Amino acid sequence: MQVYLPTDLYEFVKECGLPASELLQEAVRTEVRRRKLQSASRRYTAELAAQVGQPTARENARAVAVARRIAGRRDRKAG
Repeated sequence: MQVYLPTDLYEFVKECGLPASELLQEAVRTEVRRRKLQSASRRYTAELAAQVGQPTARENARAVAVARRIAGRRDRKAG
């Protein structure tokens, strides 16, 4: 397999002496893992919905609010 990089990325990799092969392998591994987890999440969600039913609009709105609140906490420091 050959991988082609746009000129700007190729030049940056060369200038910085980055290990292109290792970087590309890690990027592919990360993407494969992300897609597997995404697929597993979709399957789990479908199974859960089949067991307990689809969430109501109110439940969805609450879940979105909770997720936003949690996401906002990332900016805070622990302690």
